[in-house]
Amino acid sequence: MSEAIQVVGLYVRDQDEAHEFYVGKLDFRVHTDQRNGDYRWLTVQHPKQPSFQLGLFRPQAPMHDAVTVQALNELVAKGAMPPLVMAVDDCFATYARLRERGVEFTQEPIARYGNVDANFRDPSGNGWKIIEKGA
Repeated sequence: MSEAIQVVGLYVRDQDEAHEFYVGKLDFRVHTDQRNGDYRWLTVQHPKQPSFQLGLFRPQAPMHDAVTVQALNELVAKGAMPPLVMAVDDCFATYARLRERGVEFTQEPIARYGNVDANFRDPSGNGWKIIEKGA
């Protein structure tokens, strides 16, 4: 029997905005974009990791009531969710390329703990950390 984690979900406030950010700025590719009424299943993949999908989901009913939806949106916007981590070959080059595309960083690349890392947030407030792969 083969088992693997296929999709990890991320709450976003606006799926069109998230689509533009992840595809247009981070170079992810759309895996699935299906709608069923107000519900939209939107997943993207990093081009170097096609077996893994990142779900860009909007908190909504029927999974959550209105109060929970509001609370989740507020927590994400504050950057309260754990950051996602992406390994890169060159943190400084990735930082420069993403800044040029309009990605707003909360921390410039810094060498520490034997690595170089930088932080940014997506338009919904989700935190990302890029870490240079060790030699």
